[in-house]
Amino acid sequence: MKIDWDRRTCARRGHITYLPHEEHHQAKLRAATAHGEAWRCLRCGDFVLGDPHGTGPVADAPLVPRGKVLRDLFILRFLAVERAVRGVFIVLAAIAVWKFSNSQDAVRQFFDKNLEAVRPVAVHFHYDLDHSPIVDTIRKTFGYKHSTLLLVASLLLAYALVEIVEGVGLWRAKRWAEYLTVVATAAFLPLEIYELTEKVSWLKIATLAINILAVLYIAVAKRLFGLRGGRAAFDEERQSASFLEVAAPAGMPAAAHHG
Repeated sequence: MKIDWDRRTCARRGHITYLPHEEHHQAKLRAATAHGEAWRCLRCGDFVLGDPHGTGPVADAPLVPRGKVLRDLFILRFLAVERAVRGVFIVLAAIAVWKFSNSQDAVRQFFDKNLEAVRPVAVHFHYDLDHSPIVDTIRKTFGYKHSTLLLVASLLLAYALVEIVEGVGLWRAKRWAEYLTVVATAAFLPLEIYELTEKVSWLKIATLAINILAVLYIAVAKRLFGLRGGRAAFDEERQSASFLEVAAPAGMPAAAHHG
């Protein structure tokens, strides 16, 4: 089922109409009805009763995303939310590491005390706590220096900041954010692949797949790095899918809407 992105968005946010100063453009956008004047929506192309939302020269008409451009914007905002949520979780991880660095001894004592408390249960289920990979990993963290943990927390915060900035920029459809997302995401792909060689999990596979698709989609769809004509072709595509396309007669002469 094909999604009509234009009408879907208008149904949620309302129509956008515009009264151009140029009379020949007015004729293409205005229709007389028994209930009064109707103006053509710059997004979905439907005629809407009432006064236009804006007026001015054609050159000042709002650049309203339509069709494929609107679909791309929806996908970008999905990625923006994913980046922002990930950034928040990384911030929480950084805070946890920072708190742990300031109370390592207390955490170690708490861990050892509770480890002995659950040892009888582990023995009952034939689980060797002394040779458990999970327990060994936790104990290794107790050996990290305070400065090392602070460095880890700082790096996590920096990574979280990049993710959140990406999210905000993608939500606002900023081109610099698209470049940042592609470069930053591609830079971490080798690390994600290496982690899969160490231990495979569905979460890691899903994350890697999303990141690879995001890099490819943004780079190709947004014509980054000169792909598919680069910035000039991207701007031309947006312009052709906005006011000028709507202003052209759609299936029937504009005069047919009058009288």
